[in-house]
Amino acid sequence: MGTDTSNQLKGKTAIITGASRGFGLGIARQLAKQGAHVWLTGRSETELQAASSELGGQYVVADATLPEDWDRLIAAVTKQSSSIDILVNNAGGGIHIAPIDEQNDTQIMQSISLNLTSALFGCRRVVPIMKQQRSGIILNISSGCATHAWPGWGPYSAAKAGLVQFGRCLHTELREFDVRVTTVTPYWGATNFVAAADIQGHPATDDPSIRDKCIQGDEIGELVTHLCTMPAHLVVPEVTLQPLVQEIIPM
Repeated sequence: MGTDTSNQLKGKTAIITGASRGFGLGIARQLAKQGAHVWLTGRSETELQAASSELGGQYVVADATLPEDWDRLIAAVTKQSSSIDILVNNAGGGIHIAPIDEQNDTQIMQSISLNLTSALFGCRRVVPIMKQQRSGIILNISSGCATHAWPGWGPYSAAKAGLVQFGRCLHTELREFDVRVTTVTPYWGATNFVAAADIQGHPATDDPSIRDKCIQGDEIGELVTHLCTMPAHLVVPEVTLQPLVQEIIPM
C-alpha cells in the first residue's frame, strides 16, 4: 500500500496574495488540497468570493501595495488563528512593458511597489509572528526576468531581482528562528499576465498549443506545496521552474 500524503498541512494557516486567479489561485488550491486553511487576498471581491467558495477558505479584499490593507488582513487572520504558518507573496504584474523612456513615473513606481515593496510590507508584519512561534515558511514568487534581460522589462526585472536578493537577506535573518524562506522563480505561465500588461504578439498568449505547455497554476501550486511539506529542518532557498517550450536566449 502507498503512503497517504493528503492533509499534510492540516491545521496550518496560509496567506496567499494575488490569489484570485493564475498562479495565486493554483497555489491556494493545492495548499487547501493538503488541508491548509487558506486566506486569499486580492483586489477583486467577485473573483475572491468564487475562489474561496471553491476552496473552502476565507478572503480579504486587499491591495498588497498598501500597508493599511496588510494591517487589516493580518488583524483578520490573527483574530481567528493562533498562528500564521505560510505566507506566499505572489501578487505581481507587468504594469507597462516598454522602453524606459516610454514609461511614466507613476508606472515605474507601480511596478516597483507591486512586484517588490508589497512583499516587504507583508514580511514586516508576518515575520514577528513566525519568529515568536519559531516556525513558518515564506515563499516569494519572483520571475525569470530577475535573471535574464529583455528590452522593455527594466522596472519589472529590477523589482523581481530585488525580491530575490531580499529573500536571501531574509533567510539569513530568520534561519536561527527556524523560519524558512524560499524564492520561487517561474518563467512562462498560463496566466493573464501578458494580457494584463498589454503585451502584443506573445506566443504564450497567442498560441494555445504553447500556452498549454506553459506553467499551469496547479503545477506551481504543487511545487509550493512540496516546499511547504518538506521536513521543517530543511529549506530550498531558491528554485527555478521553466517550461520546455520556452527558448531562453536573452542577455
